[in-house]
Amino acid sequence: MAISTRVLQCDPSSISFPPSASTPTISSPDTLRALQAASDHLVHNLQPVAFPTETVYGLGALALNASAAARIFSTKGRPADNPLIVHVSSFSMLQSLLPKAYVLPPAYTALMKHFWPGALTLLFPSDGDKIPSLITAGQPTVAIRMPSHPVARALIAVTNAPLAAPSANSSGKPSPTRAEHVLRDLDGKVGIILDGGACGVGVESTVVDGLNSGGEVRVLRPGGVTVEDIERVLGIEMPAGSIPKVLVHRRDYRDEALEAAPTTPGMKYRHYSPAVPVHLLYTTSQPPDGELPLDAHAFLASLGSSGTKVGVLSLEDSALGTCTLPENGIEWTRYSLGPAAEPAVAAHVLFDGLLTLERQGVDMILIEEIREEREGLAVMNRVKKAAGDCRWIKFNQAGLS
Repeated sequence: MAISTRVLQCDPSSISFPPSASTPTISSPDTLRALQAASDHLVHNLQPVAFPTETVYGLGALALNASAAARIFSTKGRPADNPLIVHVSSFSMLQSLLPKAYVLPPAYTALMKHFWPGALTLLFPSDGDKIPSLITAGQPTVAIRMPSHPVARALIAVTNAPLAAPSANSSGKPSPTRAEHVLRDLDGKVGIILDGGACGVGVESTVVDGLNSGGEVRVLRPGGVTVEDIERVLGIEMPAGSIPKVLVHRRDYRDEALEAAPTTPGMKYRHYSPAVPVHLLYTTSQPPDGELPLDAHAFLASLGSSGTKVGVLSLEDSALGTCTLPENGIEWTRYSLGPAAEPAVAAHVLFDGLLTLERQGVDMILIEEIREEREGLAVMNRVKKAAGDCRWIKFNQAGLS
């Protein structure tokens, strides 16, 4: 049954957290009323609320109430074996969730010092007496982060309870980075959407596991905090000789058991896919052994006949981004991923690009690869999950004419 969806405006600039304070100061009466209405919906109706974070919009419900958290899964159509991230607003709220005798690893202390609040999720031992197994998908660990977006953190603080919150979209679709993205997807399925403007980061949080017996810091999902920044902080904060290695899942190691029963979202299922086919184009990487790259002009010209609509997500200064596309009746729509040297721009606009091109009615979307470094690692992690297939193409020296 469809429900009435309300979009309530929030002014992030009206919210502040004084140093060491666990409760916010909110100067805007309208923002305070919106947060109180959302909190009431969470606590008294046990219904989820969509709200902005610095990464993407989240769909939050009370993390410690299994009935409330279950509504996240039914609203999104999310598989039950896909765990949720728990969001807290203060370090005291974090401590209330952890086992009594648990001591933070030194690496966690260092990372939290620099990246909390922020786009970093950490795995902790789960206390089964506090955290429902639905949140962890039956795993012994729970993923927790403290968002830095003022609206997200204030909502948690006003509610005075941790919130479980995946992205606020139908399962498998691109994550929303604007309130209008949420409304188009979940209108009639969620009661309240807090509109705090566009998300600053644009991809989900980085998920780190520092609990393994080998002592490494393992990045299970690259995201808003880069691997390079994690390495830099550990090098600064940890004593010489005790700096842990930073390993990225699927880049530096594989774990088939973890992939079959993930401890964090984004590891098992296909994600981030719009309603039209997505094709990943490798324009600089070498193809697999024995395979030759396709001629770029011939490949692009073969994508359709007159009237076919093709969306192109490309770097603004690449061969694909600067070429003249074939004039064979295909209707081309470009969406810029920004300059190659600034992968943070691509991270910021990736999901908006996918959703914008889908809304404009393209028949397919082409996404150009970017270098898998800094924020580019997170971008390519999402693109590979969104794409149905990939092609290696090669431009001649003159590009396309």
